[in-house]
Amino acid sequence: MCLSAQVSFAASVFLVGGGTAISIVAWRRNKRYLPLALMPLFAGLQQFTEGFVWVGMNGNDPLTVLWGAMGFIFFTWFMWPIWVPFSVYVLEPDDSPRKRLFRLMALIGLAFGLAFGLLLYIPHGLNSSMVVVEINNQSLAYEKSMWLDFMMPRWLTNTIYVTLITLPPALSHYKHMRHFALTLGAVIVVDIAFLQFAYISFFCLLAGLATLHLVYIILTNKCARECPELFA
Repeated sequence: MCLSAQVSFAASVFLVGGGTAISIVAWRRNKRYLPLALMPLFAGLQQFTEGFVWVGMNGNDPLTVLWGAMGFIFFTWFMWPIWVPFSVYVLEPDDSPRKRLFRLMALIGLAFGLAFGLLLYIPHGLNSSMVVVEINNQSLAYEKSMWLDFMMPRWLTNTIYVTLITLPPALSHYKHMRHFALTLGAVIVVDIAFLQFAYISFFCLLAGLATLHLVYIILTNKCARECPELFA
């Protein structure tokens, strides 16, 4: 599978446009949808940063690679582990017994992000040689930039990460959010089975495109079927 700056920028335009439009719909329809609606927009911004990683790699411009990669890492390891459980928390009915769990998972995501901030993101910013981006099978590979490997095995880091972004929608009160969790699960399976040569980059691209499932949920107001008192 071949990626490029053009693919990243095209995905960015598509996701930012869809995310912006659906955020306006969410604002007018029900603000509980708003954190979910922003996810395609954030995914588009992440793809925009990766587009600049490609530009820097193709143009032998280490500074562009550095800033593009730092933007990509910010969304990968900061935004998503916090934002996904937070979005499900906001959406969940106030009387749901799971709401506290989602808040706890958002806090765990915050701690996870801070750990990466202190032990990965800040050192990378201070020492550009720690940011290692390679082209592997015509795809970007960031795997050698994960310096937390000396503290915990890679499989444990990935397990915590995947749990924080898939378990909240899987436990949601709303059926269609549970369907979204299945979409994310399919992305993970494809990534593990076929895209190990650059799994971080591919996962973020595929998961970003998967957020278009949320556009469908909001646009059709699916949650109103199960909670008309909140979403009618």
